[in-house]
Amino acid sequence: MLITGGRVLVDSGTYLEDGAVLIEGESIATVGPRKEIEERAGADVPRFEFGGTVLPGLIDAHVHLAFDGGADPVATLQSSTDDVLFEDMRRRAEQLLRSGVTTARDLGDRGGLALRLASEINDGRAAGPRIISAGTPATTLGGHCHFLGGEVSGEAEIRDLVRRNLAAGAGVIKAMVTGGGLTKDGPKSHQSQFSAEELAALVEEAHAVGVPVAAHAHGGDGIAAAVEAGVDTIEHCTWMSSDGLDFRPDVVQQIIAKNITVCPAVSPHWQMLPRFFGEEHAAAMFDLVRQMADSGVRLIAGTDAGVQRADFGGLVPALGFYSHLGLPNASIIDMATSQAAEALGLGDVTGKVAPGFRADLLLVDGDPLADLSALSGVRAVFASGLRHEPTGADQ
Repeated sequence: MLITGGRVLVDSGTYLEDGAVLIEGESIATVGPRKEIEERAGADVPRFEFGGTVLPGLIDAHVHLAFDGGADPVATLQSSTDDVLFEDMRRRAEQLLRSGVTTARDLGDRGGLALRLASEINDGRAAGPRIISAGTPATTLGGHCHFLGGEVSGEAEIRDLVRRNLAAGAGVIKAMVTGGGLTKDGPKSHQSQFSAEELAALVEEAHAVGVPVAAHAHGGDGIAAAVEAGVDTIEHCTWMSSDGLDFRPDVVQQIIAKNITVCPAVSPHWQMLPRFFGEEHAAAMFDLVRQMADSGVRLIAGTDAGVQRADFGGLVPALGFYSHLGLPNASIIDMATSQAAEALGLGDVTGKVAPGFRADLLLVDGDPLADLSALSGVRAVFASGLRHEPTGADQ
């Protein structure tokens, strides 16, 4: 397949004007000036010609395919059989793909269903992005998301859960280091759940086989504990305390020094947050993300798709949050492509339009470096070289 576009995003903030991408099988064979690549491809190669932008497929680094994004996703989950839930997860994965997401990291499901869906997608039996699944997230007895089945107590049980997830094919291990709002009967979001020894055991078990650890952490104490344990990504990282916010510049410097990535997991409807937290508190929360970015913390894009008011086509609206903070469009696109790929351990596989990378591509009508909302103007999505149309007419 030969794709020609008005411009091809070949590096951070860098276009190749009037460019072309030649796909062979699942991979990008070459990228270059249109005329040159057309001559190399020959007349018999199928072509997709348009005047817009070719860029890497987007990466949503924080989703929950088991949740429906409704008013009470936990109740909906608990009332669903595995068969019904799996079919719903299939539809959500397809929605992600058609919005431009070619890789998604699922950070907690029930019964290994996300791992099963990942296998179907890899085999071509279902349409969706490549899924990096955590399987069952580790939590404490009655802790955050305990209803997903990952309750553990003590180092031995933690190690056993990690091993079971790894044996099932998990590509990341998820630890609920603090409580969360989704679990109404659990610890508060700022409250820590594990001891230092327990977190160290979890990280050691995952890192022993080269699998990264994602830490759900809202509270300042939990964030500091996750950093000390050596996790790879911190999810949310909102610096909550019992009476407000607890931003710790010294911990931020440790995050940078240890090359830990932060995924704020911003809702597609982030503009509604002042209604729930109040204008002043929401502005303060937003500013902490800006401070982390300004300090040099590596941020990646995620939506927490599946929780309340977070749908599976909302990555582009969520990226608008970072525009609101004043980040340049080139950096925001990197957060949803190359930087996210690096954080997920896929930096040499996807996230760039370059020879040898997987043919994960997003084709949009406009110029997203000039106007980030152009990412919503999807003409086609290529995942592992297969073309998917927003309307569902795939090839």
